[in-house]
Amino acid sequence: MARKAPETAEYESLAAEAYTIVRLRILRGDLAMGQIISRRKLALELGMSFLPVSEALMKLEFEGLLESRPRAGTRVRIPTVQDVQGHYIVREALEVQAARLFAEAATAEEQQELLRLAFRVDLLASQPDADRYHYLSLHEKLHRKIAECTRCGALSEAIEKTHALASTWMCVGRHAEGQGPRRTHQDLMEKLCAGDPEAAAEGMRRHIVSSKDRAVERLQPYFRMGATRGATYARSARRQAEAIPVQAS
Repeated sequence: MARKAPETAEYESLAAEAYTIVRLRILRGDLAMGQIISRRKLALELGMSFLPVSEALMKLEFEGLLESRPRAGTRVRIPTVQDVQGHYIVREALEVQAARLFAEAATAEEQQELLRLAFRVDLLASQPDADRYHYLSLHEKLHRKIAECTRCGALSEAIEKTHALASTWMCVGRHAEGQGPRRTHQDLMEKLCAGDPEAAAEGMRRHIVSSKDRAVERLQPYFRMGATRGATYARSARRQAEAIPVQAS
């Protein structure tokens, strides 16, 4: 097998680093929906050339986290209601099937591991001052582990690809989750571990539909912003601040 040229390997490494940094900033909420991203400023900040940064942003655009317009620039994507509803239709189809297969295939050890993980997710969700990225990471891990326990690699890969957008939308209004003790994910896992594939599938379906409803509610200010400013990219910091809805911390 031919080795990659050192220049090619370094370029790919830089592009991967830029991708990870920007994705993390989006998931942390450091880059808000609608916020402009300057490729040249980002390259200067990261100490990279323009090309690996451009490749990283193109990958994020392909994944739906960013959007670009000719002669306007690149910004964190502002979803529409149809975007959110379509995304959750796909998630429901994938994760309901994963729940059904999990109920059939998961070992007792795997079930106990995920019950413990669900407890940690719910605990963080009940704390309004919890680190948002830590919560999102654990939440993604729980759903990824459910998929992995199905022993279906294609299904696991498809589910993992759906989580970046959902995590971005969960960043909005995250403070509203902190409303005291809750058992959302523990109740879900108890259904999945009960050994009834159809009950597990229905439990997951309800879980995904509830997540969709909460996302739609949280994103209402952004839907309005997208409708009124969808084709306009505010370039100055002042205009961006005016355009982006305020998120309570």
